[in-house]
Amino acid sequence: MPLFQKAVFHTTVAHLRDLPTDAVAEVAFAGRSNAGKSSAINTLSGRTRLAFVSKTPGRTQHLNYFTLAEGKYFVDLPGYGFAKAPEEIRSQWEGLIGPYLSKRAPLAGLVVIMDSRRPFTDLDLKLIDWFRPTGRPIHILLSKADKLSRQDQTKILRSVKAEIALWGDAELYSVQLFSSLKKTGVEEAETVLARWLDIEMPKKAAKENKGPPDKGGPGAKMP
Repeated sequence: MPLFQKAVFHTTVAHLRDLPTDAVAEVAFAGRSNAGKSSAINTLSGRTRLAFVSKTPGRTQHLNYFTLAEGKYFVDLPGYGFAKAPEEIRSQWEGLIGPYLSKRAPLAGLVVIMDSRRPFTDLDLKLIDWFRPTGRPIHILLSKADKLSRQDQTKILRSVKAEIALWGDAELYSVQLFSSLKKTGVEEAETVLARWLDIEMPKKAAKENKGPPDKGGPGAKMP
């Protein structure tokens, strides 16, 4: 059962002045258009249409807030790198997204979704290089991992880990494979985001603490 299954849409923000004032902690999701950002949010919440998956890349141009618990939010940022976008839409990254990412006090960390088949595009690197000076953590989801063979998954993950190792503080930067289609990598992502948001992870039933199964069957003699 998804940790963030209670997530509900809260509000859409077009101006910094409209940011929720009750926020205690929030996690922002960023990614190149069609990298699978909205699908990742839907998968983590166990929903199919919590975050809208647009058929026209780059059309969602505001901050979409989703409530997880009191004062705690997921924030869906506009996709970047879309083609044929009007200049005024591209410039919104400077007028809204940039100030939000650099100055938003409750922002606990940034999740960057990259297509595992094409990680670290120029735009991905520009966003990361711009965000890193904030000192906040970055977690990379290598999406659509189901499109790769096991061998290629291992190769890509190793390559990305080598890249982020060059950034310095290992506690700030992390990466994992993720597939919305196969629902793989969900628990790993939940562990990171729960820590950022200070949300307690549910304790698993300790199977090893249970006694051995009754092998006597329906006709077994009772003591």
